[in-house]
Formats: sequence, structure tokens, C-alpha cells
Amino acid sequence: MGLATEQLSRQLLEYEKQNFALGKGDEEVISTLQQFAKTVGELNTLHSELATQMADRMIFPMIQFREKDLTEISTLREIFGIASDEHEAAMVKYSRLPKKKENEKVKAELVGEVAYSRRKQHQASMQYYCALNALQYRKRVAMLEPMLGYTQAQINFYKKGIDLVSKKMDSFLGSVSSMTQNIQAQLDSEAEAMRMTQRELLSMEDTVYMPDRDPAPVNRTLIQKAGYLNIRNKTGLVTTAWDRLYFFTQGGNLMCQPRGAVAGGMVLDLDNSSVMAVECEDRRYCFQITSPNGKTSMILQAESKREYEEWICTLNNISRQIYLTDNPEAVAIRLNQTAIQAVTPITSFEKRGEGSPNPDRAKPGGMQSSSGASQKTSSAPEPEDLIVPGTPIQFDIMLPASEFQDQNRAGGRRTNPFGETDDDRSPESDDSLLQQVFAVRFLGSMAVRSGQTQEVIYEAMRQVLAARAIHNIFRTTESHLMVTSSCLRLIDPQTQVTRIGFQLQEVTQFVAHQENGRLMGFVVEGRDWSEDDEEGEPSFSAFVFESNTEGDKICYTISLGKDIMEAKKDPEALVQLLKNMPLTNEGKFLLLDNETGNTANGGAPDEEESEA
Repeated sequence: MGLATEQLSRQLLEYEKQNFALGKGDEEVISTLQQFAKTVGELNTLHSELATQMADRMIFPMIQFREKDLTEISTLREIFGIASDEHEAAMVKYSRLPKKKENEKVKAELVGEVAYSRRKQHQASMQYYCALNALQYRKRVAMLEPMLGYTQAQINFYKKGIDLVSKKMDSFLGSVSSMTQNIQAQLDSEAEAMRMTQRELLSMEDTVYMPDRDPAPVNRTLIQKAGYLNIRNKTGLVTTAWDRLYFFTQGGNLMCQPRGAVAGGMVLDLDNSSVMAVECEDRRYCFQITSPNGKTSMILQAESKREYEEWICTLNNISRQIYLTDNPEAVAIRLNQTAIQAVTPITSFEKRGEGSPNPDRAKPGGMQSSSGASQKTSSAPEPEDLIVPGTPIQFDIMLPASEFQDQNRAGGRRTNPFGETDDDRSPESDDSLLQQVFAVRFLGSMAVRSGQTQEVIYEAMRQVLAARAIHNIFRTTESHLMVTSSCLRLIDPQTQVTRIGFQLQEVTQFVAHQENGRLMGFVVEGRDWSEDDEEGEPSFSAFVFESNTEGDKICYTISLGKDIMEAKKDPEALVQLLKNMPLTNEGKFLLLDNETGNTANGGAPDEEESEA
């Protein structure tokens, strides 16, 4: 008994080094056990008739804690795991519901099965969590009560030195006894509160557990999100499989934690990535995340429409690196409000005059302002000077069926974006010294008032992106933008059909975005014949694109094409330009870029561009 008591004293001091997952309130227990360790050391010589009381007051509570409480936790954990597996199976069946051919009977059965499995899982989880919360208190009681009984048995059975020992221990044992009673009272109060909460939650309607029935509005200002998503994985050359995993965002990374894993792992860096809605295998609520270089992409499926929209908005917010600001929540709210204002037309001239940065324009006497103010106004034009408020935006370029047939009927020649032509090619193609192809995604186009300033392109970019964010238009069309020394052509990568083309002299302005280098746009000049004018009134349209490369490279190529076009008018200038620029073996301009180098030489695009 002496050796056992000495060993017990050492183990009591080691308790603070134990790592418990549920460690609420352990600070008081650790300090109390350290005081007990000192007391046990003092009582090290008094061990003769303790067997019966130690069995009743010390051994029995520990056995009861091990056999009853811990066994109950293990059983409830197994029940919760079985309910979770049934819920996963029901969700897999529900996720496979087709979108095009819906069977209302099958859908109703699956919805009922999902609701039943969720209720069962919820009930099992509530019982399991209640047991875990109760275990926090029972664990503390199971550690303190045996020691309290052990110490009292020592004092009761040995009279020698009882006066000296009891004077030191009475107040301490009284405080430990009061602590144990308080813990038991807290346990009873917590258990009753949990029972009331459990009854309240389980009394709700089944619609609460049904998927895609959440009435809450979509939150577009989130900068972090977590939840279950289905991810598509390739299992073969043409076969795929969908796995339901837990995803969450952490900073600028998308993390994934499989079931049973201790922690999550990084899946994709979201900085400057693109997120868009896609159609995939007749499944609903699918979206795709693509890395900035276009090499890595993944397709995910949300459970409901609200989750689908919130995931896309959250990932887009993270892609803009809002989380790096001092107050990311406020920045996200401000960007969302700015997007709403960008597509809200101004209907009150009085309100515009009061809120205008240049109020002189809103009143008749404004023309008599100073020359300095006039110069300031001309250097920073107002948005309504660049684009008419309420101008419609076109988000896609639809090729008419008649034009598609004209380009592909027998005897016609398909447009090849890689510079390969037939023997009967036109003189215009022979004279083309520059042919460069870029993978781009068309974002939108709109009519503008002016084509002589780059500010109109920036304003068009702002309004197009804001309109896409407000109206949840995340899908874009990927095309090949061919830049030659005579024209610009937007080509369908699948059919090689030209969607739209412009002569290079019609392009009046072109520029890349100042902050997002992948955004670029240009202004094209046309003629409006609606006024029965022989020459037609000049009209301007702005086109906005997102590229897989830097937008400055596209702008540089357009500038080079214009230089070639101007140099053709002067043979000496053309010779000088040819001397300053490296050429390929075919006499075309060589753009020293790994991604488009093969394209400039007339070959097929490399793997990086084709994946983008």
C-alpha cells in the first residue's frame, strides 16, 4: 500500500500533462489534484485497514465510470455513425436525380428518404452530443470522488495524528465536496437544457430537413464558407465518379476533409482563380473552379440553389483577395453595393444634379465656370458621358444558323486560327505578316458614346462585371481571338467558325485592366444608317474579354498589327519594321511567348492553351 500510494501521488501530478479533447473546467481539477498529491504523500504510512472502504468509495466509482459512462459513449458513437452512413446513402440517391426528366413519384420518395435519414441522424447526434457534454462533468466527478473517498477513509480509520492532519484538511475537503456538488448541479442543469432543446428541434416540420427548401436569402458578401459538396473525379478515360466530401475555405485556399480524417488538406489556391456555372452530366447546381494558368480545374455540385449561389459568390470574393484587407466583411459589402449601383439607371435629374461631383453641369449657369474646372472635367469624364445610363449589355455572341451553314457548306473554306490555309487562299491572307491566337472568354459588349479614350473601356469593364455579379451570370464562352495584321476574329474553338470579326482600322482603342491583368477590352467604330445619312453616323461598341494570359500581351499584338498596317503604306517603313522584329521561317512576326509561340508559327496550340 505504501508503494501504491507513492505511485498514486506521482500520477496525480502527471494529470495536467494528459490531453483530453473535452477539457472544459480542467484547471480547477488540476490544481485540486496537485493538492491531493501533497496530502497523499503525508498519509503514506497509514495503510492497514482501508480495503473495504477503498473498494466502496474509490474502486466502485471508477469501475462505474469505465463500464457505464464510457461504454454508453461508444455505443452512441456507433449509432451516430450508422445514421450518418444512411444519410450519406440517401444523399447520394438524391444527388443522382436528373434535371431534365424528373419523376415526381421517385423524387418524392427520395425526398422523404432524405428527410427521414436526416431526422434519424439528427436524433442520434443529439443523444451523442448530450452524452459527450455529460461526460465532461462525469469525468471530473469520476476523478474527484474516488480521491475524496480515499482521503476520508484514511482519516476515519487512523486515529494517530488525526488532530494534526484534520486541521489541515477540513477546509480543503469541504471545498472539494462543494466543488463536486456544484459540478453535479451544473450537469443536471445542462442535461435539462439539452433535453428541452432536443425536444424543440425534433418537433419541427419535415420541411426543415428537406434539401433545397431553405427560405433564407443568398448572402453574396461571404469571405469564408464550409459545407458538403459533390466533386467529380475521373475513374477512366471516359468514366467519372462523384464523391461527397466536406469542403471549407481557409484564407485564400480551398480545403477538403474526407470522412474520418483528422484534418483537412489544401485542394486549390483560389487567388485570381475563375469560378463559373457549368452544365455537367445532367446534374443540377454544378460549378467549375479554374486556376489562373488554366492547368487545374475541378467541377463541384452544391446541394441546393442557395448553397450553389453562395459558394460561387464566396469563391469569387476570395479570388479578388478581399480576405487580405483590414476589414474584409466591409469590403465585400461595399463591392456588392457598388455592383448594384453600377447597373441602376439614373432616373432623377434633380438627384443627379445634387449628387454629381461637378454640380455646375446640372444647372444653367454651369458653363461660366473657370477654365481650371473645365480642364479638370475634361480630364475625368463622368460615366454618363462615356456610356448612356441603362444601355443594354450583351453577354454572349450567338452565331446565326444561316451564317454557320454559309461558312461550312460544300465549297466553302473553314476558318483556321492557326495560320494553315489551302492553296486557293485569298491575297489578303498571303499579305498577312502577323497571325497570333489567344484563348479568351467573352464577358460582354455594349454601345458607348466615345471611342477616343481608354476610360470608356474601363467603365464598360466595370458595368459588365457588375451586371454579371448582380444577375448571377457566371457562365462564359471560351473562344480563340486571332490577331492579324489586317483584322481581329473571334473563332469557335470546336467548329473553327468565326463568331465575329473586325477590321483592324475599325479598332479605335484597346487596353488591359489596371489591376486585373487578365481583363482587356477594345472599342470598335461602326456606322449607324438609321438616320438615312449617306455616310452614316459613327457609332462605337466596347467589347470586354478575360484571357488566360496577360491582357497586355493581346494589346501589344494589336498594336503591332496596327504598326504593320501603317507600315504597308510606306515600303521603307515596312523594311525598317521587319529589321527590328524577329520573323519565323514563313516570314511572319515571331512573338517570343511560350504559350502562343507554336500558334504564331502556324502549329497547333500547346497543351496549356488547349486546357484553358
